[in-house]
Amino acid sequence: MPNPEFEIRRTTLVGESADVYFQRTLTILRNEGINPVVTMQFAPQRAGIFCGISEVRALLTKILPETGSEVWALEEGDAIEAREIGLRVKAPYSSVGLYETAICGTLASCTAWATAAHECVEAGEGAPIVALGARYVHPNVAANIDYASVVGGCASCSTILGARLAGVTPSGNMPHDLPLIMGDTVKAAESFDAHMPQEVPRVAVVDTFTDEAEDSLNVARSLKEKLRGIRVDTPIERGGVTAQMIKEIRARLDQAGFRHVEILVSGGFTADKIRQFVAEEVPVDGYGVGNFIASTPPNPFIADIHEIDGRPIAKRGRIPGTTPNPRLARVI
Repeated sequence: MPNPEFEIRRTTLVGESADVYFQRTLTILRNEGINPVVTMQFAPQRAGIFCGISEVRALLTKILPETGSEVWALEEGDAIEAREIGLRVKAPYSSVGLYETAICGTLASCTAWATAAHECVEAGEGAPIVALGARYVHPNVAANIDYASVVGGCASCSTILGARLAGVTPSGNMPHDLPLIMGDTVKAAESFDAHMPQEVPRVAVVDTFTDEAEDSLNVARSLKEKLRGIRVDTPIERGGVTAQMIKEIRARLDQAGFRHVEILVSGGFTADKIRQFVAEEVPVDGYGVGNFIASTPPNPFIADIHEIDGRPIAKRGRIPGTTPNPRLARVI
């Protein structure tokens, strides 16, 4: 994965998105003339796929002094155990204390998203998973969820910015809007083929107006070898995407000579449903997963000071001093 260029918002840099007690603490310490070098450690409550460190590093690069600071971390996408130290920062408190909120929040969200994506990828047993989570989150974090999903193993994602951060090509064929507006699925597919660049795969959504198998055959007869695949996204009001439906579509396409046409599915897929399809040997060539990734609960990160000016210390219940983790590498 390339080095992503994350934008660190001004509101984060000035601490407006931080818990207010950090602002108040800094005011008190500044007035008292106190600014020790602290060692802070960050660890997740649950095991998962560590993610968000690239964005955290971009933040730390902006806020830490050029000398007298050290940052040690796991790599983006590493598996991480519960309570394992994923990040250690040693720096003057005045330079890092205000950003505990942002660091914890970034790691908690991104690690959870990457972990959910990874679960789907493992469930698919080789079938590519495309992240479609952007519509389930605020647009300010849509690219972050897509980036985290690719870190977790997704083959691609739906937003342009998320794909740019992750170093992949964004994936997407056509929404139901296109055939609805054009009044016909085949006409929509033909227009897609006429106006989209050749590098964009020709994939048609086939559940808008009529039977999915019938729509698939009609589109295949029109686009022939140019048709890369069809996407089935049958709504829950019509029973959703079922294993028997996909098996029928595959059989009818094959019987008509369209074995090259892939079948992609989306709409309410979870890791469990993907496992079910795999277990039943449903002929799916790729899954689109959105809400399962987007709605996964955050994996809270514990942040604690473990040294002050080199002296081991910790609050009750925690062990003073740095926690050894040979997997950490220095990143700043």
